[in-house]
Amino acid sequence: MILSLLAIGIALVGLVLLGVSGPVYRISGSLPTAFTILRWAAYLGLAGAAAGLIAGVFGFWKRKRIATALALVAIVVGLTAGGIPYGWQRRAQRVPPIHDITTDLDNPPAFDAIVPLRASAPNTLDRPPVIATQQREGYPDLAPVTVSLPPAQAFDRALAIAQGKGWEIVTADRASGRIEATDTTFWFGFKDDVAVRLTPWGAGTRVDVRSVSRVGRSDVGTNARRIRAFLDALDG
Repeated sequence: MILSLLAIGIALVGLVLLGVSGPVYRISGSLPTAFTILRWAAYLGLAGAAAGLIAGVFGFWKRKRIATALALVAIVVGLTAGGIPYGWQRRAQRVPPIHDITTDLDNPPAFDAIVPLRASAPNTLDRPPVIATQQREGYPDLAPVTVSLPPAQAFDRALAIAQGKGWEIVTADRASGRIEATDTTFWFGFKDDVAVRLTPWGAGTRVDVRSVSRVGRSDVGTNARRIRAFLDALDG
């Protein structure tokens, strides 16, 4: 019983650390601190799960049902605390270490109104050629979407989708077909800036999107997922 309780205690500490990592970053603005907390959340979570496994085997062998049940709880809690950071790490290893993603590699949508808001951001809006190469390799599916709507209607639909996703609209210029917005991630509160460009294209409208993180060398695929979700909703 004592070992099972100890395992739960360790696993719960890991889960608490996982839970506070986001708020700590929102308050402190320190990525190293938040990532250190995440790392310890994973360590303690996995340690709690390992202790729970040992306690569970011992409890099952001794036919102590309560101790065995508590050990199973420790395993579940511990794997949750350790598995989530591990999953993020694995995802980061599978995508290129970039944070500026666009559907138009030759002529990415430009930012204007958002530029002053990024004055103190660690990441700039510069796009060295290597980014295009890395994006082609990591996200070969990303491309502009052409919708069968005239520009004015396509603009209204794009703006409604952006607002529906909770983006903070910085500017929306129907005449030039340009939308600039900021999307704040749920847990850590990372601010990523988005530019949507709508261009008359035959009988319809071509839509290009660019999404850029303000902090972090790698976005762990967040910007690409955001662009895909937006274009899927627009083209749906």
